[in-house]
Amino acid sequence: MKSIRNIALVGAVGAGKTSLVEQMLFNSKTINRIGKIEDGTTVMDYNPEEIERKSSVSLSIANFMWMKNKINILDAPGLVDFSSEQISVSLAAETIMFVVNGASEFDVSLEKSIELLADKPVVKGFIINRIDNEGADFNKAIERIRENTDFNPTPILIPIGSEHKFEGVIDIAKGKAFKNGEEIEIPADMAAQVEESKMELMEAVAESDDALLEKYFEVGKLTKDEMTLGLKNAIIQGKLMPAFATSATHDIGVIDLMTAIVEYLPSPADRDELQVIDNKEEKVIKISENGSLFAYIFKSFSDPNVGDISYVRVFSGKMTSGSDVYIPEKDSKDRIGSMYFVNGKSRIDAAELKAGDIGGLVKMKVARGFDSIVTPNSKLRFRQINLPTPVYWQSIKAANQHDEDKIGAALNKLLDEDHTLNLEMNQETAENIISCIGEQQITLLQKRLKSRYKIEANLKTPSVPYKETISGTADVSYRHKKQSGGKGQFGEVYFRVKPLSRGEGFQFVNSVVGGRIPTKFIPAIEKGLVEVIGKGIISGNQIVDICVDVYDGSYHDVDSSEMAFKIASWNALRKAFDKAKPILLEPVHNVQIIIPDEYMGDVMGDISTRRGKIQGMEKQSKKQILNAEMPLSELMGYYPALKSLTQGRGKFTQEFSHYEKVPHEIAVKVIAEANKED
Repeated sequence: MKSIRNIALVGAVGAGKTSLVEQMLFNSKTINRIGKIEDGTTVMDYNPEEIERKSSVSLSIANFMWMKNKINILDAPGLVDFSSEQISVSLAAETIMFVVNGASEFDVSLEKSIELLADKPVVKGFIINRIDNEGADFNKAIERIRENTDFNPTPILIPIGSEHKFEGVIDIAKGKAFKNGEEIEIPADMAAQVEESKMELMEAVAESDDALLEKYFEVGKLTKDEMTLGLKNAIIQGKLMPAFATSATHDIGVIDLMTAIVEYLPSPADRDELQVIDNKEEKVIKISENGSLFAYIFKSFSDPNVGDISYVRVFSGKMTSGSDVYIPEKDSKDRIGSMYFVNGKSRIDAAELKAGDIGGLVKMKVARGFDSIVTPNSKLRFRQINLPTPVYWQSIKAANQHDEDKIGAALNKLLDEDHTLNLEMNQETAENIISCIGEQQITLLQKRLKSRYKIEANLKTPSVPYKETISGTADVSYRHKKQSGGKGQFGEVYFRVKPLSRGEGFQFVNSVVGGRIPTKFIPAIEKGLVEVIGKGIISGNQIVDICVDVYDGSYHDVDSSEMAFKIASWNALRKAFDKAKPILLEPVHNVQIIIPDEYMGDVMGDISTRRGKIQGMEKQSKKQILNAEMPLSELMGYYPALKSLTQGRGKFTQEFSHYEKVPHEIAVKVIAEANKED
């Protein structure tokens, strides 16, 4: 465990994460040529969708040896649409490194990644990449992070020169300069800057440890050994966030970063406790190489050539092929089959996976993503993972009728790969609804349906599940009488219909006395009403919150039947709706919108145009939180609108609150549209 480092790379789109991994693999002699994103030849971006887009859409894994240590790198896509991948890598690594484009302004995708992962219980740091690009400035990049987030990066590897003059780095902790891993003289014109940075770092290291702080106050400085050990401990405790300067495309600072990963970042042995669930109770367990098996599948997916593949992190004990295991989330046994180590799409067979390591499993029968793997008698499982709430919805349907039977199974496999995708059948609108984090996520789902399963799927904005009710009362009767030779049909009912309070549903009252309607026909009347209530009267939506009291009627000894009374009930309720001022109800959601201050006016104005009601606001760190209520019909298209209004920096969460009356002019349009479709 001491000789392993697990590093997750996340952050800005286009910051060079994939190129950085490619250069590391080349420097460690794991590969003998450097692939290019433009050519689709990199180790990490190997999926057809990634080669086409020239950017990552799925997490990838690579490993290499450096200074007798194994380094596992997990590369996650930068777009917020693929939040599930970023969460997945944070569960498997001890360290998250946010990769930043040193030549650009503070990036929205970087901000989203930081917000998403800020509370994850892992070490965090920054790689300021592309320092050789025009306009690059290491110090400005650090300041932008401090200005826009609650993070405070501390430079460890600072650049020698910038833009086209970037030629090496200085390790502040060691007080040494390096070029391609070889030590060089510290440039004379940087001596003062290095000394100032060293004092800042020394202060930060001293403040992380009481003994070091006391020594620092007494002597005014720390020794090199104290600095090195103190720096690593401060990073492990999360009291210091390291920052490193690199250029992946020109291999400047990359070797030094690889060395810093080994020397300064935590191994699995440095973080030997794990929060787990034991019979619904949270607890912290000690993990070790010799302990009981505890592993976690942080990602599973289907490969057309191999079948189901799972990426697994072994936290404790060891995993061997052929061993029986237990999957607590599924309350089921499973068996470990083939295991391997991963480098992009390449796989090397593994005889065993030991504590601290990451690997792949093939064709697990039960275990899938976000499942724990433990010994057969264990009750332990991984902690509950909180995923972002959906903000974008589409109804999905097979384009071809012959694919309707296949699309469900295909979607379930794809949903296994991304836990921020959800599929639900809306019983009221009879639609399959996909909910997710963004448009690109669902577009990728549509492409994979076609490329992997040969299924064309149509997407559209889902129908809103309106409901119908009444605002007045009605006293009506209806006689159903039909004679066409032979036995006829006869049934007559008298109804008193009134509205109920929101959420009370449907109430049926039988007040018939004196045998005016035989008891045996009363259930038919109620059944007839239930059928109409399910289908609706004015818009084809479910009727709610009404009370129907059948208080009188008549029957015929020969011609009355259950069907006759059902038909009489249908028509009587329709008559009642005409008289009792029918209205349409719409679902309203509670919405929490988080935005930077500068967009407050625009967002509040837009909420008003969407018939939203602001319930309050509060300050959270560097942003504002708006709490509001908004009709679901307006919320359907809110994700792209908020993105546009805030330059991508706004986000929101939502949950159902209640139903309320649709304004008359909108209800007229909804009803007209529903009847047109009929």
